Amino acid sequence: MPSTVLVTGASRFVGGQLAVRLAADPDIDRVLAVDTVAPGPELLRRMGRAEFVCVDLRNPLIAKVISTAKVDTVVHASTSANPPDSGGYRSSRSAIKEMNVIGTMQLLAACQKSTTVTRLVVKSTGAVYGASPLDQAIFTERDEPNAIPASGYAKDAVEIEAYIRGFARRREDVDVTVLRFANIIGPRVDTVLSRYFSLSVVPTVLGYDGRLQLLHEQDALAVLERATREQLPGIFNVAGDGVLLVSQAIRRLGRIPVPIPELAVDAVGRFLHSVALVDYEPAQTRFLNFGRVLDTTRLCTEFGFVPRWTTSQAFDDFVRGTALRPTVDPKWIATAERGLLSLAGRFR
Repeated sequence: MPSTVLVTGASRFVGGQLAVRLAADPDIDRVLAVDTVAPGPELLRRMGRAEFVCVDLRNPLIAKVISTAKVDTVVHASTSANPPDSGGYRSSRSAIKEMNVIGTMQLLAACQKSTTVTRLVVKSTGAVYGASPLDQAIFTERDEPNAIPASGYAKDAVEIEAYIRGFARRREDVDVTVLRFANIIGPRVDTVLSRYFSLSVVPTVLGYDGRLQLLHEQDALAVLERATREQLPGIFNVAGDGVLLVSQAIRRLGRIPVPIPELAVDAVGRFLHSVALVDYEPAQTRFLNFGRVLDTTRLCTEFGFVPRWTTSQAFDDFVRGTALRPTVDPKWIATAERGLLSLAGRFR
């Protein structure tokens, strides 16, 4: 059981809610919640005895925080695909890349210098496997991407994991756990994917229908909490069972899909970003085109965790919890489909 835990990304959903859970555990002596901005008043209240520390991970000051508090367990949960709320696309990507990559490098440097850190838990992403038409049906932890991500959060994650492997080689005495999450979704978490599906009219790429595998926000927190409490080093894929096609997800929402030609995707993406609707970047487009499915055998057998929500259940809970109203009644769509199939059968 850890004694003093430091959690990064405290103002975001995953880091903040994890700090809430850890602070409620009397067996953990101290919880430090770190971020560049303070969490909201309600989240701070729920954190209870957790101590918020305002520090930018890109600043070497993080090393002083770790050494002064004698931190033994670091949970790095601040990496994110969400861009800042202001600025153009290029400045946003530059800022988020700095927070993800440079912030991780400084944090690892601080952990390497520390004489007290014995455990490092990292929230990574299945995006490190990339997304391409050459992908296998299911990715295991041993698989390499067929096409290395060239931009966006996926590229950040690949770089971050490379730095983590280097750290693990230099500090063999530190247990390192890397959790490759599928896309997190739920009624409270705000992600690029949840923003995409919240659009009244959902753009898709003509001729593509990717397979989505999702992870419920509560399962994500439960996995991080277990990794923090117990010694479970290694790399683990984390995802709910089953898949949803993009078209099926749009139907469940009762949204209107708008297939657009592949050549027009960049223009549509720039428009959506300019009106602050969603960050429809190239890596996100490839994911929605081809999808990605993770093998979670190691999660169940070695890590000892079985997600409570399947992919479909997680998506349905997101729909219920956010009270999204359908643009088109799904019952009407089902009736129209049955009519068309019946009509097609007559001509057969």
